Amino acid sequence: MKLNTPRWWYTRDARHGAVARTVLKPLSWVWAAATARRIARADPVDPGVPIISVGNLTVGGSGKTPVTREAIRLLHEAGINAHGLSRGYGGSLREPTQVDAAIHTAADVGDEPLMLALGGPTWIAHDRVAGARAAAASGAEVLVLDDAHQNPTLKKTLSLVVVDGETRGDEWPFGDGSVFPSGPMREKLRHGLGRADAVVILLPADAPGVDPELMEAFGDLPVHVARLMPAAPPPKGPILAFAGIAKPWKVERALDAAGAELIDFAPFPDHAAFREADLAFLADHAGRHHARMVTTEKDWFRLPPEWRARVLSWPVKATFEDEAAFQRLLLGAVRPHSAR
Repeated sequence: MKLNTPRWWYTRDARHGAVARTVLKPLSWVWAAATARRIARADPVDPGVPIISVGNLTVGGSGKTPVTREAIRLLHEAGINAHGLSRGYGGSLREPTQVDAAIHTAADVGDEPLMLALGGPTWIAHDRVAGARAAAASGAEVLVLDDAHQNPTLKKTLSLVVVDGETRGDEWPFGDGSVFPSGPMREKLRHGLGRADAVVILLPADAPGVDPELMEAFGDLPVHVARLMPAAPPPKGPILAFAGIAKPWKVERALDAAGAELIDFAPFPDHAAFREADLAFLADHAGRHHARMVTTEKDWFRLPPEWRARVLSWPVKATFEDEAAFQRLLLGAVRPHSAR
């Protein structure tokens, strides 16, 4: 069963979620120990092409996929044939498969790979090593892995950690530092940062800047700042929006900031499979207010085909404050490897 991300994960105030934290803490110790052991015992494979890993330290909602797509775009701009590689979470296909948005659905390959495929060649594979070898055999010069920081099976040329920079007061991207399920962390902060080569802080479009306290958490690691910008303005007129992502409240906030005339917003669990009854209810609600239905690009790919014509997609993109510096980071990692 999929659940919405608990808001109390992202506070350092011990009063919020105190009972849940206490009950779940022993499971967190087991999770953290198992993750550390799995990574320590791995023997990473070099598939023969540079590997750029884009991952995060928390469970969902940091903006990995937009950053992955932007990294692929910048490599293509530099004349490098970069391919995306994803596990294909939520899809039924397990063998290495090149994603084709014209024939594949989210039920086949997952929603995020379909997003990546709009920007360039993208592969899914339950076995990342097999997927990397298949992509390299097809002509990929560089592979950009979506959500792979805790996957140790491939030898990485550059490891990027994406961090949600939308922090206000006690809303902290690492919570109190607790590992899942008593907190949002996939592993201990020091362990995850210890394997990172650089950090990407992703801010909302209207954020004033990076919280200085957050910057201190990364020590001497290079930090690149990007903003999650609308690829286009929201539709004019009344809008009823819905989203099934890890932090759906961020979509509502972004639409408000973009000036949308939002009459209502419906949150769903991450990667939710939208039921006909849910969509019909939303359509009826929208109809009473003469509103258009809008969802995220990721959610739109999971809609039944007959509903895609009735629901508008509102895509966003990661825009780096210093795009040239981020591109230099990517090229500095892959070009020496490619010249060998």
